[in-house]
Amino acid sequence: MNCLQKFGCRLYQGVMYVASQVLPWREPELLEFENGVEGLPAFIKSKGITNVLVVTDSMLKKLGLIDGMVAQLDEQGIKYSVYSDVVPNPPIENIEAGVEIFKRDGCEAIIAFGGGSPMDCAKGIGARIARPNKQIPQMKGVLKVRKKLPTIFAIPTTAGTGSETTLAAVISNSKTHEKYAINDHSLIPRYAVLDPKLTVGLPKHITSTTGIDALTHAVEAYIGKGNVKSTREAAVKAVKLIFANLQKAYDNGADLEARANMQKGSYYAGVAFTRAYVGYVHAIAHTLGGFYNVPHGLANSVVLPYVLEYYGDSITKQLYELSLYVGIADMSKSKEENAKAFIQAVKDMEKAMDIPTTIKGIKEEDIPTMVERAYKEANPLYPVPKFMGKTELADIYHKIMAKEESNEA
Repeated sequence: MNCLQKFGCRLYQGVMYVASQVLPWREPELLEFENGVEGLPAFIKSKGITNVLVVTDSMLKKLGLIDGMVAQLDEQGIKYSVYSDVVPNPPIENIEAGVEIFKRDGCEAIIAFGGGSPMDCAKGIGARIARPNKQIPQMKGVLKVRKKLPTIFAIPTTAGTGSETTLAAVISNSKTHEKYAINDHSLIPRYAVLDPKLTVGLPKHITSTTGIDALTHAVEAYIGKGNVKSTREAAVKAVKLIFANLQKAYDNGADLEARANMQKGSYYAGVAFTRAYVGYVHAIAHTLGGFYNVPHGLANSVVLPYVLEYYGDSITKQLYELSLYVGIADMSKSKEENAKAFIQAVKDMEKAMDIPTTIKGIKEEDIPTMVERAYKEANPLYPVPKFMGKTELADIYHKIMAKEESNEA
């Protein structure tokens, strides 16, 4: 990337930063019921809502995680329809199917129940209901919705995506293998419902990769140039909670305190990055999801250390500060050494949870297209600490390609 391109990106980001000061930022209202998610239907009834669409995936439905809530919907006399065909990296077809059910059954609000994919799908459904004359590709980018959505109640069943707090819905185009975000303040869910019991049964690899996903959100927000005081504070809260609790939740899935703290960490990370944005980790990860259906948390987990190492001196101050916050700093060493120690701590955490360092299946012939898409996604939107050109992006893809006998995903 040449100097003129860098100047253009920073100018765009500066304008966006100034404009963001007057945009309608808000956080979802945080709901924590004594009886967990089963307390939500009574709350919904108190809001005068009588018919809802539950958006989830087939595995969560099969496991019966929605059963208690659905029984309470019946108890409260609230009509409901369940759309449970959401797949990872939800394609446009998922959204359109949900829209049809919402319209057909006269739904008034949406309950997004699950990880990032059901939440992204629910937001996409809401956007299409709010903008019936706009197709999903026409809403790609920033502030293309600008209409009030049906009320969304977001119930995370992982502690990672932060989607219950964010203005983004990440959608896949199954025909072009493109994966992109719709970003609009109207997509921020109205309510976020945290119930750590929902995460107890998560497989270990989901606990680990979604946890590092949340860490990625917090770290990319903290090291970027789009911060304000509130996003820095939220990012620090998230990083501290994740460092203190992720390994505990991984080692003992029934540790409700660790699970609750991880949900809070994910929530704060979402609050941080929805305003401060992310960076190249996400741009690269999105292409891996679009081309190979790599789960987003896994992709972020693999890519994060490589991108932090690329940033080098440009993030020494921020990573040194984070090393202090999580209690790993050695005051006898330099800031540079402590910043590197933070990256090593991330690597060590991932290794302890059997997260791979490379990804299997990346094809050399796909890399040029993935580079183009990652470059276009990140620049000029993401206020990254240090720019990557296409050569540097290609280098990251080659570093994460699984070689024979490597620790691969």
